[in-house]
Parts: sequence; structure tokens; C-alpha cells
Amino acid sequence: MNRRIFLTLPPLAAPLLMRVPLFAAAPSLPMPRQRIECFGRHWLVQETAEWKTESAAGGDVLQLSVARPQEANPRAPVQYALLEHESAGCFTLDVEVRGSAASTSLIIVYAWKDPLHFNYVHLSTDTAKEQPVHNGVFHVYGGDRVRISNDEGPRSLADALKWTPVRIVYDASKGLVETSIDGRKNPSLRAADFSLGAGRIGLGSFFNTGSFRKFELRPGAC
Repeated sequence: MNRRIFLTLPPLAAPLLMRVPLFAAAPSLPMPRQRIECFGRHWLVQETAEWKTESAAGGDVLQLSVARPQEANPRAPVQYALLEHESAGCFTLDVEVRGSAASTSLIIVYAWKDPLHFNYVHLSTDTAKEQPVHNGVFHVYGGDRVRISNDEGPRSLADALKWTPVRIVYDASKGLVETSIDGRKNPSLRAADFSLGAGRIGLGSFFNTGSFRKFELRPGAC
């Protein structure tokens, strides 16, 4: 897979890369292969025991109930439910999210090619100024995740214990993803990347637990 974007690295990035031992293991992440069903669709996860689905008055709810962060080699999300067959390069996605703690974060994966190549929108109770690896758009391309959005903008989850409406619009032809929180666009959650194109969609978290409901995907609406 040929990389076609240019990312600005911090000044010490190149020297640090040269210090990696030659015998270091190549990054590797397992494929999600276990099936669950929610929102009238099939999803693939790594461990079904970490997920719960239920029907409530407002419709289906998908809950990630066990946190299992991926700490290294690479440092990238692994706990997400991946739509089994659908790949989209132009879509609008609406979903409501809720954390299970007052300080938390959740992610929405898009442009997924395989466990080492995808992008995700990180929704957090932190601002990007407070925590640069939170509240932004991130790129996974064979290694640790890299931020590809700016750090200007409010926290995505003003009250993580309440349901928050999220809308993501992605257009692979422009490489552009834009995210609105409760009807308002957040500049921290806007980015462009031409390296992946169309891909699959997922819901989950990097290292927390939480829930998703009112999921609606409209392919072709971008």
C-alpha cells in the first residue's frame, strides 16, 4: 500500500527512529473476526465478551463494556466493532455516544483497510490543547497513531455521561472528514488524508468503555 500524504513530524522524530533496534519486532495487530449484531447490521470484534448489545426505548444500544488498551507496537486502537462487509468512500454517519465515566473518550473508525491501516475520529472530554493525543483525527499506517487534525476546538464530550449526537461526513475523493458535535462543527475533528480512500467503519474506544445508539449510515451522502 503506497502512502500518498505528507505529515509534519516533530524535529526529533527522525533521530529517534534511528535508535530503534534492528531486531525490533514488526508492528502487528489481530484481525477482528468474532461477529455481533446491532442496528440491524453485522459487526466484527476481537472479543465478543467485551461487548454487549441491547434493545431500549430509543432503539438498539451497542456497549463496549471491557477496556483493553493497545499500549505498544503499535500504539493504536484495537477495541472497535467493525462493519462486516460495508466499505464507503462517501458517507454521512450519525450516531449518539455516551461514556461510562465523567472523564473518557470514544472513537469512530473510518477508511479502515486492515488493523494497521485506518483513520479514526477521537471524541474526548479533553481538548486537544490539554491532551494532544485526544480530541482529534488520527491516522494509523503500519505504526503508532499520528494526529492529522489541528488542535483548535472545544472538547467533543462536554458531559460524557449524557448522550451526545455526532455526525461524521467523509469524502474520499477530497480526502476530507468533518465532524459535528450536537449540530456544531468542531475544527479539532476536521482533517484531510488521501492515503486510504474508501474503507470500512467502526465504533469503539482506545482505552475506555462506552455506548453507541441511533446509528445511521448514509452511503453516497457527502
